[in-house]
Amino acid sequence: MSLDNLQALSQQPWFKRVPAYVKLSGPGWLQGAMTLGGGSAVTSLTIGATFGYELLWVQPIAMIIGCIMLFALSHQTLHTQVKPFSAMKKHVSVYLAWGWAIAAFASSIIWGFAHYPLSAGMLEEIIAVSTGVTVDNDSGLDHDIYLLILALLVWAGCAYTAWSYGSHGRAVKVFETGIKLLSGMIIIAFAWVVISAALNGKINWVAVLAGFVPTSLPTDGAGVTVVMAALGSAVGINMTFIYGYTLLHKKWNKQHAELARYDIALGLVLPYFLVTSLISIAAAGAFFGSDMDIQGKLSPMQAGTMFMSAGLDEVTSRLIFAFGILGMAVGSLVMHMLCCGSAAAAMFNWPEDGFKYKLALLAPTPAVLGVFYWSQMGPYLVVPTSAICGFLLPIAYIGWALLNNNKAYLGDATPVGRNKLVFNAAMALCIAAVLSSVVYAMIIKLG
Repeated sequence: MSLDNLQALSQQPWFKRVPAYVKLSGPGWLQGAMTLGGGSAVTSLTIGATFGYELLWVQPIAMIIGCIMLFALSHQTLHTQVKPFSAMKKHVSVYLAWGWAIAAFASSIIWGFAHYPLSAGMLEEIIAVSTGVTVDNDSGLDHDIYLLILALLVWAGCAYTAWSYGSHGRAVKVFETGIKLLSGMIIIAFAWVVISAALNGKINWVAVLAGFVPTSLPTDGAGVTVVMAALGSAVGINMTFIYGYTLLHKKWNKQHAELARYDIALGLVLPYFLVTSLISIAAAGAFFGSDMDIQGKLSPMQAGTMFMSAGLDEVTSRLIFAFGILGMAVGSLVMHMLCCGSAAAAMFNWPEDGFKYKLALLAPTPAVLGVFYWSQMGPYLVVPTSAICGFLLPIAYIGWALLNNNKAYLGDATPVGRNKLVFNAAMALCIAAVLSSVVYAMIIKLG
């Protein structure tokens, strides 16, 4: 769409703008694909199974807080056309810029070690339910090799998709359309699960509506931990790194500022709200207050079987639910690859359409070995990775807040007057939220 047509569209009522903006959008959907991964699935299941409908408000509010910084980042990138890494390095701190890029690169590889076993497990469920083909869990190496083959199939699909996106041009549009379709499929899958649970009389809709209103804060350790984890992880550090580069790949500029805001709302906030809420509602209806033994975090592997035990049919509880989780994991894995490519290109000044960039896209490939080693290596990697990324995230947020007030960087696009006051207050709230989550997490880890 030409800039003149885009300007004319911005003058239309919102209900006419939204359909056109959905068609034009893209980077926000990529952010949605990255955040709707295994971590979001596990957190949503745990919130519903452990706390019922009480904490349904947590993840939506956490996402809205996290998006404040994405709005700031989009404002900066669109108006300056400067790559975020370069802006952070030149105007804030060379060390912060490198730490941010390294953390984004490393975390995108490490979290893949958890996502490939999840993807393989969900694919195993789908094959077992749809074809009856199974490999005995007790068969040891045979079962591990079967999971590795499934993980490699997932990797091949993700690598092909990321490699095609790295070609830019039409491939970017095709990839973004695929992500929109994938997001829609995920929403439909979990809506199916919730509708099935509702038809079985397991959903209290009055309690659901009440659960989205934050009338009280949890006072027990487990509840506070869930809230703090959601505040600190709704927008992760690798998401913050890749976002500015996806805007530049689209060749958007300051005339696309309103489109970028709608893009985040439609592609990230709305899918995140729907998917996490649907998972939590289904888990609350099926598991909360039941005699099922739920301790710690509830994994998607356990949840499918437990949904069936709670009365849902096998197709819904194991097949449809598994398709939804698989879609979440695959979308996140593709975005991990793209983040590695952008981070490596930024650090080493590689062109983002060159062969080195494409090779960097494949940096998370060793993560397929997670089907063998994640259960053993996970505890040793999760804590330091979470600590480093958690520590750097609020520092990076402070960096963007400084950039948003830097006249030498933003020029005439620097917020002034009331806009400056509102934007700074919102960013301060965001920084306080992630800082509190990091401090609380450190206190918990230190006992």
